[in-house]
Amino acid sequence: MNSPESLSHTKWECKYHIIWIPKYRKKSLYKELRQYLGSILKDLALQKECKIEEGHLMSDHVHILISITAKYSVSQVVGFIKGKSAISIARTFMGRRKNFTGQSFWARGYYVSTVGRDEVTVRNYIRHQEEEYKRIEQLDLF
Repeated sequence: MNSPESLSHTKWECKYHIIWIPKYRKKSLYKELRQYLGSILKDLALQKECKIEEGHLMSDHVHILISITAKYSVSQVVGFIKGKSAISIARTFMGRRKNFTGQSFWARGYYVSTVGRDEVTVRNYIRHQEEEYKRIEQLDLF
């Protein structure tokens, strides 16, 4: 287990497993967008003094294990990351130059779970998510 982070009067170890999907669960996370999105998510997390410990982008959802500083709530960080990444995707891949309204790339909600002492289990789950997804898809074919 890692040592806790600290501010001047606070020590914390807040890690969360977070999952969210593109709008309508479209399988839109592919090739260039997938590579681009990985670096964008890490940069946005650093802007909020957070660190993405582990992450995996599937074609229709995002899994991350994130360490969030004690001065921000989970909803603040997730809202910031989803909002800014949607704007960045629109500018880079959809040809929009200005901020836009009425459209969004991500669906509204997200799933969050505290990690606690199960960090190793959650890390392995995220790392092997794609293999498990393919195995289940093959079972559904027969």
